[in-house]
Amino acid sequence: MSSSWSGRCLRSGVAAGLLALGGLLMPAVSAGTAGAAPVTTGYWEVAADGGIFAFGGAPYLGSMGGMHVNAPIVGMAATGDGKGYWLVASDGGVFAFGDATFYGSAATMTLHRPIVGITATPDNRGYWLVGADGGVFSYGDAGYFGSWPADNPQSEGNGPPWPFIGLVSSPDGKGYALANGNGLSGHGYGDYGTCAVSIEGSLSAEYTGVSAAVGSSGTDCWVASSDGGVTAGGTAGLYGSMSGRPLRAPIVGMALTPNDAGYWLAAADGGVFAFGDAAYLGSMGDTPLNMPVVGVAATSA
Repeated sequence: MSSSWSGRCLRSGVAAGLLALGGLLMPAVSAGTAGAAPVTTGYWEVAADGGIFAFGGAPYLGSMGGMHVNAPIVGMAATGDGKGYWLVASDGGVFAFGDATFYGSAATMTLHRPIVGITATPDNRGYWLVGADGGVFSYGDAGYFGSWPADNPQSEGNGPPWPFIGLVSSPDGKGYALANGNGLSGHGYGDYGTCAVSIEGSLSAEYTGVSAAVGSSGTDCWVASSDGGVTAGGTAGLYGSMSGRPLRAPIVGMALTPNDAGYWLAAADGGVFAFGDAAYLGSMGDTPLNMPVVGVAATSA
Protein backbone atom coordinates (compact mmCIF):
# COMPACT_ATOMS: atom_id res chain seq x y z
CA MET A 1 0.00 0.00 0.00
CA SER A 2 1.30 3.41 -0.86
CA SER A 3 2.28 5.67 1.99
CA SER A 4 1.73 8.95 0.13
CA TRP A 5 -0.55 10.61 2.64
CA SER A 6 -0.71 13.46 5.05
CA GLY A 7 -1.87 12.46 8.50
CA ARG A 8 -3.54 15.02 10.72
CA CYS A 9 -3.98 14.53 14.43
CA LEU A 10 -6.24 16.23 16.97
CA ARG A 11 -4.97 15.73 20.51
CA SER A 12 -6.33 18.76 22.29
CA GLY A 13 -9.58 20.67 22.33
CA VAL A 14 -12.79 19.81 20.51
CA ALA A 15 -14.40 20.66 17.21
CA ALA A 16 -17.88 21.05 15.83
CA GLY A 17 -20.55 18.82 17.30
CA LEU A 18 -21.59 17.71 20.73
CA LEU A 19 -19.66 15.80 23.30
CA ALA A 20 -21.13 13.74 26.08
CA LEU A 21 -19.43 13.06 29.39
CA GLY A 22 -21.46 10.20 30.72
CA GLY A 23 -24.98 11.58 30.76
CA LEU A 24 -23.90 15.23 30.47
CA LEU A 25 -24.32 16.92 27.09
CA MET A 26 -22.01 19.83 26.37
CA PRO A 27 -21.75 22.03 23.28
CA ALA A 28 -18.44 21.90 21.46
CA VAL A 29 -17.10 25.03 19.82
CA SER A 30 -15.62 25.26 16.36
CA ALA A 31 -15.64 27.43 13.27
CA GLY A 32 -16.80 26.03 9.96
CA THR A 33 -19.50 23.48 10.64
CA ALA A 34 -21.23 25.22 13.52
CA GLY A 35 -24.99 25.14 13.12
CA ALA A 36 -25.01 22.04 10.92
CA ALA A 37 -28.05 19.85 11.59
CA PRO A 38 -27.08 16.68 13.46
CA VAL A 39 -27.69 13.36 11.77
CA THR A 40 -30.65 11.77 13.52
CA THR A 41 -29.53 8.18 13.21
CA GLY A 42 -28.65 5.67 15.91
CA TYR A 43 -25.91 3.56 17.40
CA TRP A 44 -25.30 0.54 19.57
CA GLU A 45 -22.78 -0.06 22.31
CA VAL A 46 -21.68 -3.63 22.99
CA ALA A 47 -20.21 -4.92 26.24
CA ALA A 48 -17.74 -7.73 26.84
CA ASP A 49 -20.53 -9.99 28.15
CA GLY A 50 -22.49 -9.53 24.91
CA GLY A 51 -24.90 -6.95 26.29
CA ILE A 52 -26.28 -4.56 23.65
CA PHE A 53 -27.40 -1.00 24.37
CA ALA A 54 -29.36 0.74 21.60
CA PHE A 55 -29.78 4.51 21.18
CA GLY A 56 -31.65 6.78 18.78
CA GLY A 57 -32.93 4.98 15.70
CA ALA A 58 -30.86 1.86 16.33
CA PRO A 59 -33.19 -1.05 17.19
CA TYR A 60 -32.51 -3.56 19.92
CA LEU A 61 -32.51 -6.94 18.19
CA GLY A 62 -31.13 -9.23 20.86
CA SER A 63 -27.88 -9.83 22.70
CA MET A 64 -25.72 -12.38 24.45
CA GLY A 65 -26.10 -10.59 27.77
CA GLY A 66 -27.02 -13.04 30.50
CA MET A 67 -26.13 -15.99 28.26
CA HIS A 68 -23.07 -18.20 28.44
CA VAL A 69 -20.26 -17.28 26.07
CA ASN A 70 -16.97 -19.16 25.97
CA ALA A 71 -14.92 -16.00 25.55
CA PRO A 72 -15.51 -12.26 25.92
CA ILE A 73 -17.20 -10.33 23.14
CA VAL A 74 -14.69 -7.99 21.49
CA GLY A 75 -16.61 -6.24 18.71
CA MET A 76 -19.67 -5.86 16.54
CA ALA A 77 -20.67 -4.93 12.99
CA ALA A 78 -24.06 -3.74 11.74
CA THR A 79 -25.87 -4.61 8.53
CA GLY A 80 -26.31 -1.85 5.97
CA ASP A 81 -30.03 -1.38 6.62
CA GLY A 82 -29.50 -1.08 10.38
CA LYS A 83 -31.80 -4.02 11.05
CA GLY A 84 -29.20 -6.50 12.17
CA TYR A 85 -25.77 -6.93 13.68
CA TRP A 86 -23.07 -9.47 14.39
CA LEU A 87 -21.09 -9.88 17.60
CA VAL A 88 -17.70 -11.56 17.68
CA ALA A 89 -15.87 -13.12 20.63
CA SER A 90 -12.14 -13.33 21.19
CA ASP A 91 -12.22 -17.08 20.45
CA GLY A 92 -13.73 -16.41 17.02
CA GLY A 93 -17.34 -17.16 17.92
CA VAL A 94 -19.89 -15.16 15.90
CA PHE A 95 -23.46 -14.35 16.96
CA ALA A 96 -25.99 -12.94 14.48
CA PHE A 97 -29.14 -10.93 15.30
CA GLY A 98 -31.93 -9.35 13.28
CA ASP A 99 -31.39 -9.64 9.53
CA ALA A 100 -27.68 -10.41 9.97
CA THR A 101 -26.92 -13.87 8.56
CA PHE A 102 -24.52 -16.28 10.23
CA TYR A 103 -21.89 -17.35 7.67
CA GLY A 104 -19.46 -19.15 9.94
CA SER A 105 -16.98 -18.58 12.73
CA ALA A 106 -13.48 -19.40 13.90
CA ALA A 107 -14.65 -20.80 17.24
CA THR A 108 -13.46 -24.34 16.47
CA MET A 109 -10.09 -23.24 15.11
CA THR A 110 -6.80 -23.11 16.98
CA LEU A 111 -5.89 -19.42 16.95
CA HIS A 112 -2.37 -18.07 17.40
CA ARG A 113 -3.78 -14.84 18.83
CA PRO A 114 -7.28 -13.75 19.95
CA ILE A 115 -9.79 -12.30 17.52
CA VAL A 116 -10.10 -8.54 17.96
CA GLY A 117 -12.81 -7.47 15.50
CA ILE A 118 -15.38 -8.15 12.80
CA THR A 119 -16.10 -6.17 9.62
CA ALA A 120 -19.06 -6.73 7.29
CA THR A 121 -18.70 -6.73 3.52
CA PRO A 122 -20.38 -3.79 1.74
CA ASP A 123 -23.27 -6.00 0.55
CA ASN A 124 -23.70 -7.56 4.03
CA ARG A 125 -23.36 -11.06 2.60
CA GLY A 126 -20.21 -11.86 4.46
CA TYR A 127 -17.70 -10.66 7.02
CA TRP A 128 -14.06 -10.78 7.99
CA LEU A 129 -12.63 -11.60 11.40
CA VAL A 130 -9.19 -10.28 12.28
CA GLY A 131 -6.83 -11.51 14.95
CA ALA A 132 -4.40 -9.56 17.10
CA ASP A 133 -1.59 -11.09 15.01
CA GLY A 134 -3.10 -9.75 11.78
CA GLY A 135 -4.63 -13.07 10.77
CA VAL A 136 -7.72 -12.69 8.55
CA PHE A 137 -10.64 -15.13 8.38
CA SER A 138 -13.22 -14.70 5.59
CA TYR A 139 -16.84 -15.88 5.58
CA GLY A 140 -19.75 -15.60 3.17
CA ASP A 141 -18.78 -13.52 0.13
CA ALA A 142 -15.86 -11.89 1.96
CA GLY A 143 -12.71 -12.47 -0.08
CA TYR A 144 -9.35 -13.37 1.39
CA PHE A 145 -6.66 -11.03 0.03
CA GLY A 146 -3.81 -11.56 2.46
CA SER A 147 -2.78 -11.19 6.09
CA TRP A 148 0.18 -10.18 8.24
CA PRO A 149 1.18 -13.76 9.20
CA ALA A 150 1.10 -14.77 5.51
CA ASP A 151 3.44 -11.88 4.70
CA ASN A 152 5.71 -12.61 7.65
CA PRO A 153 5.93 -16.39 8.06
CA GLN A 154 9.27 -16.06 9.82
CA SER A 155 7.50 -14.27 12.69
CA GLU A 156 5.02 -17.06 13.45
CA GLY A 157 4.65 -17.36 17.21
CA ASN A 158 6.23 -13.98 17.89
CA GLY A 159 3.46 -11.78 16.56
CA PRO A 160 3.69 -8.29 15.07
CA PRO A 161 5.46 -5.40 16.85
CA TRP A 162 2.12 -3.64 17.27
CA PRO A 163 -0.99 -5.79 17.94
CA PHE A 164 -3.66 -5.41 15.29
CA ILE A 165 -6.96 -3.85 16.31
CA GLY A 166 -9.25 -4.26 13.31
CA LEU A 167 -9.88 -4.39 9.57
CA VAL A 168 -11.42 -1.80 7.25
CA SER A 169 -12.92 -2.70 3.88
CA SER A 170 -12.46 -0.97 0.54
CA PRO A 171 -15.75 0.44 -0.85
CA ASP A 172 -16.30 -2.48 -3.24
CA GLY A 173 -15.29 -5.15 -0.74
CA LYS A 174 -12.45 -6.37 -2.97
CA GLY A 175 -9.73 -5.31 -0.59
CA TYR A 176 -9.04 -4.32 2.98
CA ALA A 177 -6.44 -2.83 5.26
CA LEU A 178 -5.41 -3.93 8.72
CA ALA A 179 -5.14 -1.38 11.51
CA ASN A 180 -2.83 -1.78 14.47
CA GLY A 181 -1.95 0.17 17.58
CA ASN A 182 0.26 2.48 15.54
CA GLY A 183 -2.42 3.38 13.01
CA LEU A 184 -3.57 2.34 9.55
CA SER A 185 -0.53 2.18 7.31
CA GLY A 186 1.40 -0.38 5.30
CA HIS A 187 -1.01 -3.31 5.61
CA GLY A 188 -3.34 -2.95 2.60
CA TYR A 189 -4.49 -5.91 0.50
CA GLY A 190 -6.54 -6.43 -2.66
CA ASP A 191 -7.73 -3.16 -4.17
CA TYR A 192 -7.47 -1.14 -0.95
CA GLY A 193 -6.36 2.38 -1.85
CA THR A 194 -3.80 4.74 -0.37
CA CYS A 195 -5.66 6.20 2.62
CA ALA A 196 -3.43 5.74 5.65
CA VAL A 197 -2.99 7.05 9.18
CA SER A 198 0.02 7.02 11.47
CA ILE A 199 -0.58 8.02 15.07
CA GLU A 200 1.60 10.90 16.17
CA GLY A 201 3.18 11.31 19.58
CA SER A 202 5.27 9.10 21.80
CA LEU A 203 4.80 5.35 21.43
CA SER A 204 3.14 5.01 24.81
CA ALA A 205 0.01 3.24 25.97
CA GLU A 206 -2.11 6.38 26.05
CA TYR A 207 -1.59 6.90 22.32
CA THR A 208 -2.41 3.36 21.28
CA GLY A 209 -4.90 3.09 18.41
CA VAL A 210 -8.04 1.20 19.33
CA SER A 211 -10.42 1.64 16.37
CA ALA A 212 -10.17 2.53 12.68
CA ALA A 213 -12.74 3.65 10.11
CA VAL A 214 -12.77 4.34 6.37
CA GLY A 215 -15.37 6.51 4.63
CA SER A 216 -17.63 5.33 1.83
CA SER A 217 -15.37 6.87 -0.83
CA GLY A 218 -12.32 5.04 0.40
CA THR A 219 -10.28 8.26 0.35
CA ASP A 220 -10.82 9.31 3.96
CA CYS A 221 -9.83 7.36 7.05
CA TRP A 222 -9.53 7.85 10.79
CA VAL A 223 -7.96 6.10 13.78
CA ALA A 224 -9.16 6.69 17.34
CA SER A 225 -6.75 6.24 20.23
CA SER A 226 -7.35 5.05 23.76
CA ASP A 227 -6.68 8.56 25.13
CA GLY A 228 -9.49 9.99 22.96
CA GLY A 229 -7.22 11.37 20.25
CA VAL A 230 -8.35 11.13 16.62
CA THR A 231 -5.95 11.04 13.67
CA ALA A 232 -7.15 11.50 10.09
CA GLY A 233 -5.67 10.55 6.73
CA GLY A 234 -6.45 11.20 3.08
CA THR A 235 -9.33 13.67 2.62
CA ALA A 236 -10.87 12.93 6.04
CA GLY A 237 -12.07 15.81 8.17
CA LEU A 238 -11.05 16.22 11.78
CA TYR A 239 -14.22 17.00 13.72
CA GLY A 240 -12.94 16.82 17.28
CA SER A 241 -11.53 14.51 19.91
CA MET A 242 -11.36 13.90 23.63
CA SER A 243 -7.59 14.10 23.85
CA GLY A 244 -6.47 16.35 26.68
CA ARG A 245 -9.88 16.16 28.34
CA PRO A 246 -10.67 14.07 31.41
CA LEU A 247 -11.93 10.57 30.67
CA ARG A 248 -13.27 8.19 33.28
CA ALA A 249 -12.32 5.22 31.09
CA PRO A 250 -10.33 4.70 27.89
CA ILE A 251 -11.86 5.01 24.44
CA VAL A 252 -12.56 1.59 22.91
CA GLY A 253 -14.43 2.24 19.67
CA MET A 254 -15.33 4.62 16.86
CA ALA A 255 -18.24 4.75 14.39
CA LEU A 256 -18.88 7.09 11.44
CA THR A 257 -22.09 8.92 10.60
CA PRO A 258 -23.78 7.87 7.32
CA ASN A 259 -22.26 10.72 5.28
CA ASP A 260 -18.81 10.46 6.92
CA ALA A 261 -19.05 14.04 8.24
CA GLY A 262 -18.87 13.08 11.90
CA TYR A 263 -18.16 10.27 14.30
CA TRP A 264 -18.89 8.84 17.71
CA LEU A 265 -16.30 7.65 20.19
CA ALA A 266 -17.27 5.15 22.88
CA ALA A 267 -15.46 4.61 26.18
CA ALA A 268 -15.16 1.45 28.24
CA ASP A 269 -17.51 2.89 30.87
CA GLY A 270 -20.21 3.38 28.22
CA GLY A 271 -19.68 7.11 27.70
CA VAL A 272 -20.35 8.35 24.16
CA PHE A 273 -18.73 11.43 22.59
CA ALA A 274 -20.17 12.88 19.38
CA PHE A 275 -18.39 15.12 16.87
CA GLY A 276 -19.13 16.78 13.54
CA ASP A 277 -22.67 15.98 12.41
CA ALA A 278 -22.94 13.05 14.83
CA ALA A 279 -25.84 13.51 17.23
CA TYR A 280 -25.53 12.55 20.87
CA LEU A 281 -28.41 10.12 21.46
CA GLY A 282 -27.55 8.71 24.85
CA SER A 283 -24.98 6.51 26.53
CA MET A 284 -24.38 4.02 29.31
CA GLY A 285 -21.89 6.36 30.96
CA ASP A 286 -23.90 6.86 34.14
CA THR A 287 -25.24 3.30 34.38
CA PRO A 288 -23.46 0.50 36.25
CA LEU A 289 -22.33 -2.18 33.80
CA ASN A 290 -21.72 -5.87 34.42
CA MET A 291 -18.82 -5.76 31.97
CA PRO A 292 -17.09 -2.90 30.15
CA VAL A 293 -18.17 -1.63 26.76
CA VAL A 294 -15.85 -2.90 24.01
CA GLY A 295 -17.23 -1.29 20.86
CA VAL A 296 -19.76 0.87 19.06
CA ALA A 297 -21.55 0.55 15.71
CA ALA A 298 -23.90 2.95 13.93
CA THR A 299 -26.88 2.63 11.63
CA SER A 300 -26.22 3.69 8.04
CA ALA A 301 -29.23 5.98 7.64
